[in-house]
Amino acid sequence: MAFLTINGRSVAYRLLGAEANPLVVLAHPLGMSQAVWDDVLPMLLPRYRVLTWDLPGHGASQPWGEGPITPADLAAEALALAEHAGAGCFHFAGTSIGGAVGQQLIAEHAERLLTATLTNTGAVIGNAELWNNRAGRVRQEGLAAMSEEIVPRWFAPACFEAEPALKVGWCTQMGRGDDEAYAKLCEMLGRDTFTGKLSGKGVKVQLLGGSEDLATPPATLEALAGELDGAPLEILDGVGHVPSVEVPELFAEKLLAVLAVDLGDVGSRGVDYATGLATRKQVLGEAHVARSTANASSLDAPFQQMITRLAWGELWSNEDLTRRERSMITTGILAALGREELTLHLKTAKRIGLSESELRQVLMHVAIYGGVPAANHAFALAKELGWGETAE
Repeated sequence: MAFLTINGRSVAYRLLGAEANPLVVLAHPLGMSQAVWDDVLPMLLPRYRVLTWDLPGHGASQPWGEGPITPADLAAEALALAEHAGAGCFHFAGTSIGGAVGQQLIAEHAERLLTATLTNTGAVIGNAELWNNRAGRVRQEGLAAMSEEIVPRWFAPACFEAEPALKVGWCTQMGRGDDEAYAKLCEMLGRDTFTGKLSGKGVKVQLLGGSEDLATPPATLEALAGELDGAPLEILDGVGHVPSVEVPELFAEKLLAVLAVDLGDVGSRGVDYATGLATRKQVLGEAHVARSTANASSLDAPFQQMITRLAWGELWSNEDLTRRERSMITTGILAALGREELTLHLKTAKRIGLSESELRQVLMHVAIYGGVPAANHAFALAKELGWGETAE
């Protein structure tokens, strides 16, 4: 876990995965923490860089200061963290109040979103009387005392039956939160809604809900779908309010389907230049692509267009292989053929997160199947580029 100071507050976050992969920002529900994503991470990290964080007064994040908390405040935290990760645009997924953060991003910062997956949330969640009453009780009784009442609403009964320790664990986690920050977030949910603010934003949105969700039942998600111009909605059978905890494998499957780039009918139409360019920038870095573009002349500009569409659009944007796997294949081929692009892809392999042992095995395969001289050259070049440690 790491910490970033945002507007004078310490915010706890995790940034995991290779720099060359697209960024996914995940926002957790009220009363919980970024730990709700733990069982989903192993399924996301082979293809995506993932950023999670703790909301104010939750987990290891510092409580809020004076004044109310607004959706704009929470969205600003998400944007600050994304910028800290070096991402201009990113995928977003949020549950419950995390979904409210996503709605704020859609409403005011749609240009920053590649996709938005909103789960177990609504344009309106509950009502002001309900939330203000809870805020008052939390200030009087404390989260630890109220957790026994609130936590059971998060999960389907079958989930507790299958894993009895889940209730005690999340009651403990909730009880450690800051009472005042939680109360201010309750007041935000009662005060700030997104009715009439989400139409026509042009963001690819997927909605997910749970058939057993008491906090945001399917009708609440259906109303949100209407606000989002009929965004697709799927209700997960037998699931409560936190699918990433209850059914992490199913949740990851649904999320990965949303995140995947739709290349369309490649055989008939190919892949557009914009898709290839976005992938090329992610893998090679924006600075390298900018230099290549600036150096292009009338002679090779069509060539740059072609490799962007074919190499980066049709190959590197395809999700049948991870970018890590493609890096190993590409590095091996370039090393075996002795191509000058090997230098670029040895640098890229670092961005993608190849380990020293993985690169060593790639080049050992080159030695056996492509020839020792080619591998010897590749090893020498890799060492010049900072791969490996010098023996004492």
